Amino acid sequence: MRKQTTLYILSLLIFHISISAQTKSLKLVWSDEFNYKGIPDSTKWNYDVGGDGWGNNELQYYTKKRKENCRVENGMLIIEARKENFEGKNYTSTRLVTRGKGDWKYGKLEVRAKIPSGRGTWPAIWMLASTTPLNWPDDGEIDIMEHVGWNPHYIHASIHSKKYNHIINTQRTDTVIVKNAFEQFHIYGVEWDAEKLQISIDGIVYFQFKNEHSGYEAWPFDNKMHLLLNVAVGGNWGGSKGVDSTIWPRRMVVDWVRMYQ
Repeated sequence: MRKQTTLYILSLLIFHISISAQTKSLKLVWSDEFNYKGIPDSTKWNYDVGGDGWGNNELQYYTKKRKENCRVENGMLIIEARKENFEGKNYTSTRLVTRGKGDWKYGKLEVRAKIPSGRGTWPAIWMLASTTPLNWPDDGEIDIMEHVGWNPHYIHASIHSKKYNHIINTQRTDTVIVKNAFEQFHIYGVEWDAEKLQISIDGIVYFQFKNEHSGYEAWPFDNKMHLLLNVAVGGNWGGSKGVDSTIWPRRMVVDWVRMYQ
């Protein structure tokens, strides 16, 4: 037993040394460490604004440059979903995007974050193609981290394309249980190139999707992609077990975002 334990520890050490070496071979090309105060850096972030349900019958109105919903303080980005009447909706939140200010073809993207709990919360760290116009799902979506509050501790990773998407129930996806995701920060990451895409938590890959070389319908991930950070309320998935109206506000806290190529 002691020998097996020693071998296990050594294998973990070798794995983390390998991951560290890979990261060191990459160059940091874009980041936000949130070492300032106020609204997010306008040279790096844009906003998706509105309350039309965002294709999922979500309940929130996404606001722009509203400190109640999005701010940087104490070295952290706060995205806060609130229960309040605003523009005809009963909830508010923010959806930050790097589109036009951070668009990348291949690389390694990492986000160190702590996510909210509670039935009706739906935080996400994800990517969409930077095509104009965007044709979803044909142009590609990468879900680095999704969590729905009615199913606590299950972190979801998925990809969507024309051939593989949730509308036709063919999406490629996997989950991992993270018991302390609400109390502690974790590093949610994706690394992709022309051949494969890997999604990880704290450097441990738990989902992989390979290019099957069958065409754009299956693999649109040669497109440039941009990052989205948001906390949705309710929706077809996030609200499928209802929304607890007593828990708000709820926050996703982001320590840093880093993109390597």
